[in-house]
Amino acid sequence: MPFFTPDPTFYPSARLAMQAPAERLAFLATLNPTLQGRPDALCVVDVDPGSPTYSQVVGRVEMPNAGDELHHFGWNACSSALCPYAPHPHVERRYLLVPGLRSSRVHVIDTKPDPRNPRIVKVIEPEEVAERAGYSRLHTVHCAPDGIYVGALGSQEGDGPGGILVLDHDNFEPLGRWEVDRGPQVLAYDFAWHLGYDTLITSEWGTPNMVENGLNPELLLAGKYGHSLHVWDLRKRRHLQQLDLGPEQQMVLELRPSHDPTKPYGFVGVVVSTKDLTASIWRWNRADDGNWSVHKVIEIPPEPADPADLPPALKPFNAVPALVSDIELSLDDKFLYVSCWGTGELRQYDVSDPMNPRLGGSVRLGGIVRHAPHEKAGELNGGPQMVEVSRDGRRVYLTNSLYASWDAQFYPEGIRGWMTKIDVKPEGGIAVDPDFFVGFEGERPHQVRLEGGDASSDSYCYP
Repeated sequence: MPFFTPDPTFYPSARLAMQAPAERLAFLATLNPTLQGRPDALCVVDVDPGSPTYSQVVGRVEMPNAGDELHHFGWNACSSALCPYAPHPHVERRYLLVPGLRSSRVHVIDTKPDPRNPRIVKVIEPEEVAERAGYSRLHTVHCAPDGIYVGALGSQEGDGPGGILVLDHDNFEPLGRWEVDRGPQVLAYDFAWHLGYDTLITSEWGTPNMVENGLNPELLLAGKYGHSLHVWDLRKRRHLQQLDLGPEQQMVLELRPSHDPTKPYGFVGVVVSTKDLTASIWRWNRADDGNWSVHKVIEIPPEPADPADLPPALKPFNAVPALVSDIELSLDDKFLYVSCWGTGELRQYDVSDPMNPRLGGSVRLGGIVRHAPHEKAGELNGGPQMVEVSRDGRRVYLTNSLYASWDAQFYPEGIRGWMTKIDVKPEGGIAVDPDFFVGFEGERPHQVRLEGGDASSDSYCYP
């Protein structure tokens, strides 16, 4: 009888994951912003400081079609496979599931045996996704104990509702729509879970028709973009509770739950308030009676600016908003990182006390007005957008493209793509690594995944 051992990159707890070896490679989705001609790609970046190719692209696999608009992607399996009820305990972290946000096509990419030379082994076409689940515009991938979950913004026609598609762990076939009873939920964006509480949380952006051609000012001012969280029974797949942040809180995006499965709380970022252009961070929490609530814990105000320095969409406001587009929580649940894509700032908050975050550090790179420089590249545009934190919490990786149509609105000069790294002090405080800079010509980088997992890849069932 063969003896099976779990994948060595699976960890029972976040605490043990923090002790793992440092990543040597990063996988990076890049976009051709013209959406035609050359296809998008998955790049491999050397992030080993001792390597002669440090801070260079060392591998690349191009998609078979143009116009996918690669966005968020994820591993086929992760530490959640060690949960007591996981039906697939001996899967391995081998494949990256890379969906096209615009095409709804899913690419299954094998990173073994040579992670510097990944290869496409399967493509799931949008027609199959629509037939099995009724969904389109695939956005976020997370590995669960029972399958691969893929978030979708809406229907094939570009309307709502959005939701979650489930793929089989072994053959990657679409199984169907996850929701049994969705209650009032229509808009979708991110999803996260508290495995110890059999609870799923989802957030809201907009339908494909609301977001695909750029930010619609009329919809924004009317409060039509997402402004709620939704709480679900993870096992029964039924809607339990809607948490409305208020219609002025527009675009409730990235969800970052506590990595400690005994603590049912997390953070979510809100892009902008229509009242005063502030961005904000909210904390959700489960009370002893089983009900969930959400409270604002951080506000980031806009920065005054000369209208001459602003894109047309912002000129009437005489200010540049933070435009919080991503957040990330370190594995020890101590530091929350907040990317301010508009002002070009990455903020580090100490959230050891989750109800009372404290600003611990800040760096500037790019920004609509500032164009804050990097030592290796001079002035930058774009700003910190996607954030990924290493397992040990000592490194933070940043990229600067959000979404092709939104890039064009807020950076009409055209975003010049870059990837950078931030060094973190154990006690708090951050600084730009002057030696790490990856520039991109003719394409733009979006999400980063790290070899062996990172702070947003895995879920844990043990404290």
